[in-house]
Formats: sequence, structure tokens, C-alpha cells
Amino acid sequence: MQAVVNYAPDPHSVELRDVETPQIGEDEVLLEVEAVGVCGSDLHQWTAQHSWPVNYPVTLGHEFGGALVEIGKNVTGWNKGDRAVSETAAVIDLGSPMTRKGLYNLDPQRKGFGYGVNGAMTRFVRVPARCLHRVPDHLPMRIAALTEPCCVAYNAVVKNSRIQPGNRVLVIGPGPIGILCGAIARLQGARVAVLGLEHDRPRLKIAEEYGCEKLVGNQSATEWAREDDGLGADTVIDAAGVSLTLRLAIDVVRPAGWITKVGWGRQPLDFSLDPLVQKNVTLQGSFSHYWEIWERVLSLLATGKLNLNPLIGGTWPLEQWEKAFEQMHSGLIAKSLLVPE
Repeated sequence: MQAVVNYAPDPHSVELRDVETPQIGEDEVLLEVEAVGVCGSDLHQWTAQHSWPVNYPVTLGHEFGGALVEIGKNVTGWNKGDRAVSETAAVIDLGSPMTRKGLYNLDPQRKGFGYGVNGAMTRFVRVPARCLHRVPDHLPMRIAALTEPCCVAYNAVVKNSRIQPGNRVLVIGPGPIGILCGAIARLQGARVAVLGLEHDRPRLKIAEEYGCEKLVGNQSATEWAREDDGLGADTVIDAAGVSLTLRLAIDVVRPAGWITKVGWGRQPLDFSLDPLVQKNVTLQGSFSHYWEIWERVLSLLATGKLNLNPLIGGTWPLEQWEKAFEQMHSGLIAKSLLVPE
């Protein structure tokens, strides 16, 4: 079978390769992939701008869903043909303190699909049964396959931020995670603006479809955050892929406000954090997700209250993976989907 493989740490070291169909273990299933989303982290590995270790060569793809075609002998509660999506924590230490309290996303030994183990940009992927979540019958797989980025946003906004109805929330970065953060904050009753650059206007237009206001440039963000009482936004969610945006977040958040950083940026900081102290601001990191979040997000998607159709910019066969990557990387669309055949 063919797979989209990241084979080296150099820029654009990704290609379509023939790979073996994986053999499953006793506690695993073999899932036939129906749809797999392209994530910003896939693009970062493609351009060699990532800041995490990668086990080369590795098949990309961690946003996926499909049908089970083979079941390990220790797996119960699942049958061939069942529709499922998978969490990303492919390898965890079951005995670690973080895993034992349910926060296996924070287990230092965690390895995810697409960088630590082979992912789903292929036809068949091997998945630990503990990672599976059942997809409601009426939920299209092209939507269910994007449960994972929705979970990242849900964790950042609902679990790791302090947002109340009527709050002013600024989201920095109109990538898929930023747009989803804005959409979920709107569901919480917040007034939300999403900030981007001039070339981000196509994605900012998508954010508007979720009821968010669009902002271009740092000055507009400062003005928006302070337009009520001059003190700033109640919450800032930093979903940009650079470190420098944290400086803007600290500048525009109100005293005793909240900053949640969900975007990755490998650049070092070169500014003082004193304003964080002076304003008594809470700075919160947000990483990945866990079982409860997946169940809640799937339920939310099943109700249609979180509509992902505006986010999906196109669907391509696996052979056209490069076009799908380029469309996202250019900023022309927010999310690409690949459909293995």
C-alpha cells in the first residue's frame, strides 16, 4: 500500500512510498482509513520547522477515522465494520503518574501518530484499541476524522481557559486550531475576535462564518481588546505558530486576565515577562487531549452545533497529498482532507 512518508529532517523530505500493511498486536485493531486531515504539524514536518523529535521514516497523519477490518484477540466491545476515530496517544506508559490520573496526554513517554509511530496517511493503520471512539451512524466520516483538532481546541478553550458568557476573547492566529478555538468560545457565549495578517484574509473570512470578528494587524487587535473600558481582553488564546505572539498577548490582556497558549513556536523569546507579573496575568499552556474530551466533542459534532463544513477547504486522493499540503500552507484554505483509495 502507499503512504505519505516523512523520511528525513531536511525540508520537503516527504514522499509517497510503498509500505507494508501493518501487523496488529493482541490489544490493537487494524483500521481502514476513510479520511485523514492534514494538520499544521504535518506541514511543519514537511518544511522542517517543527520543534519535536521525529522517528524517521514515519508515515504522517494523526487526524483520521475509518472502519475496523481486523481485531486483536484481547480486544472486546468492537467488531469488524465498526466506524471509529482514534486518539493520538499511540504509545503511553500505563504506569506513569500522569497516565494513572487520566492525563496520559502529559505522559513524558507519550508518542503520537505521525511523528512517534506510523500515522494514517495511508490505507491501513494499526491502532491500540484504547484509543478508539465510536462514530455515531449519522456523522459523516469526513467530519468525524477531524475530531482531533476539535479536541485540541476544546481542551484549550473549555478545559484550560477561564471564559464566561459575555467575555471578550481574542484568538491570535487563524489556522484551523485558532478558528476552532474561536468557534468553541462563541458556543460559550463569548464575544470573539480572530487576529491574522494580510495574507490570512481567506481564513479570517471562515472565522466570520463562526460568528467571530476578523482583525488584521496588531494595532487592530490592541484597539479591539481595549475598546470597552481600555483595560484589554478578558482572555487571549495564542494559537499562532510563532513564539513572538506571546508578547502581543501579554500586551492586550487585561489585568488579572488569562492567556492560553496552544500554538507551537520554536523561536526563543527576547522580551521581558515583567508585564505578566505586573498585571497579575495567568499564563496557561494547553496540549493535546484525553478520553473525556473526545467523547464530548463527538457528541457536539453529532448535534451539528459545531459545523466543520466551513473549515474544510478541499478533499484530495492520497496521490495528490502535495497539492493538499500546498493549499493549506499557502493559507488559501484552512483544512485539507486526504481520502485513501
